[in-house]
Amino acid sequence: MNWVLLFDDNCCLYIFNRVQLLTEPSSLLPLSPTTSTIKPPHTHLFLVSLLLGFFVAASVGNLYQDFDITWGDGRAKILNNGELLTLSLDKTSGSGFQSKNEYLFGKIDMQLKLVPGNSAGTVTAYYLSSQGPTHDEIDFEFLGNLSGDPYILHTNVFSQGKGNREQQFYLWFDPTADFHTYSILWNPQRIIFSVDGTPIREFKNSESIGVSYPKNQPMRIYSSLWNADDWATRGGLVKTDWSQAPFTASYRNFNADACIWSSGASSCSSTTPSSTSTSGQWYSQELDSTSQERMKWVQKNYMIYNYCTDTKRFPQGLPPECTATTLS
Repeated sequence: MNWVLLFDDNCCLYIFNRVQLLTEPSSLLPLSPTTSTIKPPHTHLFLVSLLLGFFVAASVGNLYQDFDITWGDGRAKILNNGELLTLSLDKTSGSGFQSKNEYLFGKIDMQLKLVPGNSAGTVTAYYLSSQGPTHDEIDFEFLGNLSGDPYILHTNVFSQGKGNREQQFYLWFDPTADFHTYSILWNPQRIIFSVDGTPIREFKNSESIGVSYPKNQPMRIYSSLWNADDWATRGGLVKTDWSQAPFTASYRNFNADACIWSSGASSCSSTTPSSTSTSGQWYSQELDSTSQERMKWVQKNYMIYNYCTDTKRFPQGLPPECTATTLS
């Protein structure tokens, strides 16, 4: 819709072009000292409310347009006109969804609210992945726990089918009490995992020392809620309490500022990082000094496992990317 209707205090109707209304509102409705004391209903207040409503609506994605529910026999649902997606798990089955689009580089954001209460044995997985035995993958996995004990955020990076690059964290908040934003920035130089805008992990491109890096295989977004009580909580010692079922995780506010892969071609060009990108800054983004300090703070206080320090696991020597210059 390119036109906006406004009523003034005398109920006179005005019709404005939306572009001019958004870019030059002062030229349409100049403020004056006398108008600042008028109480609602008032044209300027109505205009502000209208503009705010427009921007909020523009920022909220429609999950119907972005995702397909792939399994769960009705346990996965898209609600509230596409603003909310829920996955549920009971003793019979879990559930899952995947993105309609494939991506080859991008900045992916999603808000999640995890299973509350006794979530021991459950895993909420949210990740990017290609297909096949030499697939690439970038993982967030949330390992449930007993009531009062913290979730474990498990991260991993696969390239050419090789993973074993786990880092695990506790979170500095209760991820079941409200929605929080989990982000993956993936460009040709690095992968950055972030929580509420705070970077927690960086995996750099180390092809120069023989380490493969995800850069050639387009990936879809996948998410699932499933039972993994054979390993998820305390190595499988704590089993899922099915009396607490159904378990439910919620998703909203998805955003993909990314290169879409379709019919063998990318929406990005050599000069324009993404046809869907508002700025393309993510394509060459790296951590500035402030972000590096924030990541160090998280890793010092909340990291509970790092494969790059696990000498017992790698008695023949740590993986080559485990150096200060290539991996954080």
